[in-house]
Amino acid sequence: MHLPGADTVLVRHGDLNTKSNTVKRYMEGKLVENLEALLSNRSIPGEVERRWNRPLIHTDEDAIGEATAAATDTFGVVSASPAVTVSTEKEQILEALEEIARACYDGGTFAIDARRADKTLPYDSEDLAREGGTAVWEAVEDEFAPEVDLDDPDVTFGVEVREDATFVYLESVAGPGGLPLGAQEKTIAMISGGIDSPVAAYEMMRRGSPIVPVYVDLGDYGGIDHEARAMETVRTLAAYAPNFDMQVYKVPGGETVDLLVSEMEQGRMLSLRRFFYRAAEVLAERVDAHGIVTGEAVGQKSSQTLQNLGVTSRATSLPIHRPLLTRDKHDIVAQAREIDTFTDSTIDAGCNRVAPDRAETNARFEPLLESEPDDLLERAEEAAKQAELVEP
Repeated sequence: MHLPGADTVLVRHGDLNTKSNTVKRYMEGKLVENLEALLSNRSIPGEVERRWNRPLIHTDEDAIGEATAAATDTFGVVSASPAVTVSTEKEQILEALEEIARACYDGGTFAIDARRADKTLPYDSEDLAREGGTAVWEAVEDEFAPEVDLDDPDVTFGVEVREDATFVYLESVAGPGGLPLGAQEKTIAMISGGIDSPVAAYEMMRRGSPIVPVYVDLGDYGGIDHEARAMETVRTLAAYAPNFDMQVYKVPGGETVDLLVSEMEQGRMLSLRRFFYRAAEVLAERVDAHGIVTGEAVGQKSSQTLQNLGVTSRATSLPIHRPLLTRDKHDIVAQAREIDTFTDSTIDAGCNRVAPDRAETNARFEPLLESEPDDLLERAEEAAKQAELVEP
């Protein structure tokens, strides 16, 4: 909704409010840095003001929509509102409500959501809501018959009075929530080129963890198109984090895949995943990452039964983070569409072509070790050392 005269984006965070003041101050600093980076990367005019509980983006009316969109793409932001800034004088607030009502309110029910942070002002939130409702009513009553609904209004006029300014707004646009990127340690993100892994990487970023993308080249079982799609999903993720390095470690895996296909029938998909995890562990040591992120979900594939997840996880001493562990596929697809990685992920992952006719769903660790190549994990370690750092 276009709000005439809007000059500020009111930014709200959530989980930061549960932290100690020291941690909260640190994380708010990260949030401001990330907001500034997104504005700069998108060439959006605006200045971010760091305030306790409410960072602000000062911009102009022409750029207010883009600035709001940038804020709601920033990890850690719960919601953002394009707002008109006025003084804390009650008369000026009421005048702003009248002007906004005449410009934007053309029917349906309405309510006033008023909040006052400065308790020294000569009015309280209830006064402001009551008198603000009267101002809105009188502004439009000659055009139509307004109606108040405090429970489920069609239009909500938001009024937030801070110590030195008041922000009047009509909408709160949802953001991703979570924590500011950089508030947690780095993790290795296994990017396969399929739908799930970019969503899993996004979820780790949403919880504050910068990712180091790793793509395993499957040789003839992958191909240039498959690699290109994986890289494109990384480019999409990188757009959410322009101030973080998103170069991809490309691990050579074609020879090992050929070996597994020629020597193993049952269980080779599990051995392939063990190869992935050990390679990721070596890279994690190189870049000081503290875990591995995958797009696995319980039961989605034969290699992802609980038994098999337990067997494959033993290839590494690092924690394997699976943000999608209990998610349904249609929910993952919906999120992939929302974050814009779906189109570039809709190609069969190369590892699907490695799968044998008879899938192993209940593997045992010792028999798997006996059937896979003796040097599988050493191959993974060597492949990781040969990994090529490429731009997505």
